[in-house]
Amino acid sequence: MTVTTPQGFRAAGVAAGLKSSGADDVAIVVNDGPDATVAGVFTANRVKAAPVLWTQQVVHGGVVRAVVLNSGGANACTGPAGFQDTHATAEHAAAVLTAAEPGREVGAGEVAVCSTGLIGERLPMPALLAGVDQAVRELSGSGGASAAEAIMTTDTRPKTTVVSGTGWTVGGMAKGAGMLAPAMATMLCVLTTDAVADPEALDAALRAACRVTFDRVDSDGCMSTNDTVLLLASGASGVTPDQAELTAAVTAAAHDLAQQLIADAEGATKQIAIEVTGAADEDDAVEVGRAVARNNLVKTALFGNDPNWGRILAAVGTTTAAFEPDAVDVAVNGIWVCRSGAAAEDRSKVDLTGRDVTITVDLHAGSAAATVWTNDLSHAYVHENSAYST
Repeated sequence: MTVTTPQGFRAAGVAAGLKSSGADDVAIVVNDGPDATVAGVFTANRVKAAPVLWTQQVVHGGVVRAVVLNSGGANACTGPAGFQDTHATAEHAAAVLTAAEPGREVGAGEVAVCSTGLIGERLPMPALLAGVDQAVRELSGSGGASAAEAIMTTDTRPKTTVVSGTGWTVGGMAKGAGMLAPAMATMLCVLTTDAVADPEALDAALRAACRVTFDRVDSDGCMSTNDTVLLLASGASGVTPDQAELTAAVTAAAHDLAQQLIADAEGATKQIAIEVTGAADEDDAVEVGRAVARNNLVKTALFGNDPNWGRILAAVGTTTAAFEPDAVDVAVNGIWVCRSGAAAEDRSKVDLTGRDVTITVDLHAGSAAATVWTNDLSHAYVHENSAYST
């Protein structure tokens, strides 16, 4: 269940010494297929890391033969020198891949680069480039699992997925446990498929998938500088799915990875789905769901197993969505604790002892609906993020 499950892909993950722990920290995914089409979606943060700026240019070219990823350093806010480091990484990877397979030339403009880790520090380039050398030597069709481990930072486990089409497959890996907030997606993610698809078809499928999955994960309201989601197609299956089939499979893969991300969010003890119904339109539903997801009073109440619906209703009231305050209903794990903007069933009936929590908000303003996923705010989250840089 990895990026190498679709035909035409190899991968590897190695330890290059970027992490003081000695864990794997450099990964590479290579597309060996007859095609090398690509689509990408990137952070909307105005402060973009050097690898994001580089990879945006690469994706614009429509061809990606390899993706080099590293943890242990974000290469963000590092100025022109940091961009040159990314460029040098792509050039080095292209040269090593070309040398490894004479007759199959890879250009630097066909190598995407992704980085994750602490912001504001240059990468140790000798170690990184040596890691690329080692990763290329270890490339294999079974290397997807090690690649998924190498991109982890505060993640406690790797995230991988596979979705099967009719004669073709989508695979994927992602990392992310903190700085999880929308405005693209919320992590590093590589999706692969052996379907035949041009860049336009991939782009349409990826953007549709991100809109209802990664872009609705809102763990802590903090938008990263490095968010990147890539979709690579090898064409190795020889099958060209229609657009609806391709979009459905990519969406299923993205949804699976998004749920794994929120389940592994930093310090989380609750995995929370905020279902907004009865909205005037989908944008209103998402805005309301996002407001509840980002409300620290709601998140801390749930950490304390307190179904404090007043905090939920107050969060709804901060939005511009169409609704009448005295018409809103709120349920927590199926118990309608608020009806028509006032107290309803006894809140003591709500069972919050488990990890999964569902908050339902019915605006009674229309027929649109959306779900946003978040987690609680715990002591462990504060501790992890206060100690992260050390």
